[in-house]
Amino acid sequence: MTYTRTATRGLAIGLAVGLVVACSRSPIERKPGTIIVGVQANPTILDPRLAIDVASLHVIQLVYNRLMKKDPIGKLVCDLCTRWERPDPKSYRFHLHRGVRFHDGSELTAEDVVYTFLSVMDPALQSPRRVSYAPVESVRALDRYTVEFRLKELYAPFLQNAVMAIVPKHHAAGRPEAVLREPIGTGPFRFVKWVADEHVLLEAFGDYWEGRSRIERIIIKVIPDQMVRLLELERGGLDLLINLVPPDSLPRLERNPDLRILTRPGSSFSYIGFNLEDEVLRHRRVRQAIAHAIDRRGIILYILRGLAVPARGLLPSSHWAFEPEVHTYAYDPEEARRLLDEAGLPDPPGAEPRFTIIYKTSMNEVRRRIGEVLQAQLAEVGIRVLIKNFEWGTFYADIRRGNFQMYTLTWVGVTDPDHYYYIFHSSNIPPRGANRNRYRNPEIDRLLEKGRGTMEPEARRAVYSRVQKIVAEELPYVPLWHASNVAVMRKELKGFVLYANQDFSGLKGAYLDLKSSAPATAGR
Repeated sequence: MTYTRTATRGLAIGLAVGLVVACSRSPIERKPGTIIVGVQANPTILDPRLAIDVASLHVIQLVYNRLMKKDPIGKLVCDLCTRWERPDPKSYRFHLHRGVRFHDGSELTAEDVVYTFLSVMDPALQSPRRVSYAPVESVRALDRYTVEFRLKELYAPFLQNAVMAIVPKHHAAGRPEAVLREPIGTGPFRFVKWVADEHVLLEAFGDYWEGRSRIERIIIKVIPDQMVRLLELERGGLDLLINLVPPDSLPRLERNPDLRILTRPGSSFSYIGFNLEDEVLRHRRVRQAIAHAIDRRGIILYILRGLAVPARGLLPSSHWAFEPEVHTYAYDPEEARRLLDEAGLPDPPGAEPRFTIIYKTSMNEVRRRIGEVLQAQLAEVGIRVLIKNFEWGTFYADIRRGNFQMYTLTWVGVTDPDHYYYIFHSSNIPPRGANRNRYRNPEIDRLLEKGRGTMEPEARRAVYSRVQKIVAEELPYVPLWHASNVAVMRKELKGFVLYANQDFSGLKGAYLDLKSSAPATAGR
């Protein structure tokens, strides 16, 4: 392969623009058997080896299958494999389902799995996932339906990283634009059309190996404005929203006889991130002061309507590696002021602030309201916050480039504590990984490397206990909360499963029960 990720992303944008020009802004036609799912942001790239944004991953989850997958509660299980085994401590062997077909009719074999993983590992592709496979020494097909991974060293999170969508070798090899222009997977829905900033159209794949979907087509409709999404849902223009309904609106939606609401505890982790190369925010006392100045419980109660629990760190309390005995930061404005004084940032007389921070966030209405509350709470301790709201693509690009002082984001679908390696190891500063805050700590690096090579669960738990304690003291992130997942849907949509990690795979077994439909409403 000779292309770069930059070139690939440029090509994706060019293809998307071409689609917009070709398709214009024509109304979406709702044929029988169609469901329309609302999303906040436009996908950026539909190659599963390159995509990392949630909007793209939602589409990929319906078009592709993965070698391994997470079930609704986040447990790792086989997807394209029937079983896996470890012939020795440094080898993993996967036995594939037979008769699995790609959307072009060709059969998935071990060669496709080998090609997918080797292409991700190839530096020429510049996949953001490449770092996860650094411990892999080789990938080979033992026969048509058996794949073996040989590791250079013991690597505890390997199975987590086997959650990788498989692309067809004959379609992708040597043709980087092919996967962008025409994603071909083995999933329950085949890709039909992508109109950038408008919608993605998918149709049921008749030869899907687990049985044809009872839904004929899915339209993933991009609606950036929160209130517009809500109105579309209420009038019947959308069938499903996942975690995109303002909490204040839920009581009204609960009274709507045409709608159903599902909730379940989530594994997502919301946090405040800092640029640790910033002249002010690089000081730990400043970050600790900010943590003490924030009333998390108040935000959860009054803005999130109780649909979250305060977070102590990346891992929820139900996680096997969760460490409860970490330093926490209760709402204490007086302690925040003391820490700022100690940091050499006294409160000047008059109305002048101690210092000013630019806080970046998306255009999401709940995020904007949270930003306004943070602004008011930090003002109480003498910190002026200037809020900058951006559409998702611009906001996320700034965070990846390090063009920020302070921001809020959410990690979704965290299952293995090795995620700490991806976000805090010093080698993973973008574009290599997701250490967006530019956090550097040799002891954390050492522990995270040790955690990867520790196979015994209790010993591994002890390593990550220490990691959590250090991170809680140094605060490269201020933990905010673990939010519940909330899906609101038309009552005739049945069989939908709400995943802990917001995965769109829950649509695979869904269907429309038109017997339960109310009389047609305007706009339906």
